[in-house]
Amino acid sequence: MHTLAQSTQWVGLTRNAAIELGQFGIRCELCCTLFGSKPLWLAPHLRWGKERFAKEQVVSYLRPRTLHKQFCNLGSDESRLEGKVALITGGAGGIGSRTAKLFSQNGAKVVIADLNEEIGQAVCKELGPQGATFIHCDVTKEDNVQNAVDATVSKYGKLDIMFNNAGIMELPKPSIVETEKSDFERVLSTNVIGVFLGTKHAARVMIPARRGSIINTSSIASIMGGITPHAYTSSKHAVVGLTTNAAIELGQFGVRVNCVAPHVVPTPMSTSLFKMGEEELAERVHSCSILKGISLKAEDIAEAALFLGSDESRYVNGHNLVVDGGYTVTNPTLIDALTS
Repeated sequence: MHTLAQSTQWVGLTRNAAIELGQFGIRCELCCTLFGSKPLWLAPHLRWGKERFAKEQVVSYLRPRTLHKQFCNLGSDESRLEGKVALITGGAGGIGSRTAKLFSQNGAKVVIADLNEEIGQAVCKELGPQGATFIHCDVTKEDNVQNAVDATVSKYGKLDIMFNNAGIMELPKPSIVETEKSDFERVLSTNVIGVFLGTKHAARVMIPARRGSIINTSSIASIMGGITPHAYTSSKHAVVGLTTNAAIELGQFGVRVNCVAPHVVPTPMSTSLFKMGEEELAERVHSCSILKGISLKAEDIAEAALFLGSDESRYVNGHNLVVDGGYTVTNPTLIDALTS
């Protein structure tokens, strides 16, 4: 109980400090482990030795050097995905294309699955024929997704990383009463069914290999409401639920399933939704951000996906990695009302 109370205090302090110090460009994070960072601390209480503790509690034993690597070595080289194969849906533009480029720079073979063949082929050309391949894929159709996975394995012999990134958003309506059922279903078909199919078929080839990382794009709309239209918000909540369930099921096979949850990123989809250019959108988002001195870019989401796809996150499973500069940590409305 004493240790639990201490941990709770650390969470509260970290959140408050993040809100205060963010205005100065200072980030505050908290590393939360299971028991692995100090196995000998708990082992005597269980009357287990260190090795039995590792065997009984975890499949992939979390060691102190794993934490050291995560905090000290990120970005230290460009070979974090050396020898790995990644399939990225929605890889032709925005977050997907930035991720494809970053994965390739870090040694991965990349397959871009998208509806936009012209842009997708252009990205592949930029990355080079030895490092990237394009495949036409409609994520709402199971045979398309199955074919994309099978083609990846056929060409490269395996699939290490599945990034279910394809997504769409409906035009905002002033009221749910005015929202059309067909529009709602269209968004869920891409954002939820697409993630389901990608997870299903990635798992099909990862389970026999007993390894793999599945990454799903969620959103800050997955943990709060009122930011995006009804269908999009619903879909991103569903993605987190699916991710959690899949992480529990597939973890026994050594397959990790996680989400990356972006804040508003200036991409073609968001600029179209808010009807403004990338620069103006970035400025407006920054004006209400907790973390000052930096504007969120698609490259930042790609870096988060890189972490989740690499071995540096080998013990991260079922997590929704929020990339929002601390925006969802607080609601400043009450404080502003009381202090204005």
